[in-house]
Amino acid sequence: MTGYSELAGELRRRNVQSIALQFPEGMKRKAREIALFLRKEGFSVIVSADPCYGACDLASDALRLVDALVHFGHTPLGDPDPKVIFEPVSVDFDPGVLKGAVHHFRKSTIGLVTTAQHVHLLPAMVRVLADSGIGAVTRPGSRGCSEGQILGCAFEAARIPSVEEILYVGTGIFHPLGVRLATGKRVIALDPLTGTAREVDEDRFLRKRFALIEKARSADAFGFIVSSKTGQNRLSLAREMASGCPNAVILLMREVDPGELLNLGFPAYVNFACPRLAYDDQPRFPAPVLTPQEFRILTGETDFSSYTIDEMQ
Repeated sequence: MTGYSELAGELRRRNVQSIALQFPEGMKRKAREIALFLRKEGFSVIVSADPCYGACDLASDALRLVDALVHFGHTPLGDPDPKVIFEPVSVDFDPGVLKGAVHHFRKSTIGLVTTAQHVHLLPAMVRVLADSGIGAVTRPGSRGCSEGQILGCAFEAARIPSVEEILYVGTGIFHPLGVRLATGKRVIALDPLTGTAREVDEDRFLRKRFALIEKARSADAFGFIVSSKTGQNRLSLAREMASGCPNAVILLMREVDPGELLNLGFPAYVNFACPRLAYDDQPRFPAPVLTPQEFRILTGETDFSSYTIDEMQ
């Protein structure tokens, strides 16, 4: 993220007087500090206090009330609204930590991917691997991603035909699991903050998803969840799939809340909103929430052996 003074300078260059600030959940504690600083600089400030899960979840209601929206923590998707200013957050670490993952690889050339927080260190990561005898190949991502950058809903940067193994550098297990399922390649996940590296195993995840599909098989109706968020809206896909399923009802929601799903009372749902909802939030939901790909498995259109991760196109 740039300094606050630099942000104020950029706002003045754009002749902005009123602004809205939007923060992801992990940065909301910064809202007060940044808002008060910008107020002292003479700007009229509104803070969006709604949940925010990514650049796909812009505070459109707040944007209508101001001259510009400053969105912290994420990089833009595709061709962004010119009234939105993105302030990504870079997280540094010692690239030398990648040496701890080298012994996991069987090939001398691998793919390399990371997240927005670490993408600025990608050239340094490539150099460290080269010094260790490993050639690293990267490719551009989709949805506006930089070279080598993946999202939890977009893994195009990992689809590197010339490699059989991929190194994911970042925290958490969902992203490298997504890389594994999206590419079918061997994936090593390295947490750069702890230095821990391990091979990704998708078996437990797939067993859980298969059990959910089987649980949903007895449902006599399906709620097709469609998000009203512009970066998550897959209404056309939901309509296309609902046309072949007479017991499906499209549900338009901004926030996919477990309580609302309970109130609606469908015995099973299909998620056309943020793909991670079906995976990360399933324990909170009152009924099975399938991905579109899993629903196709349920209806026999495809087979579980060809399981793929849900992605935004």
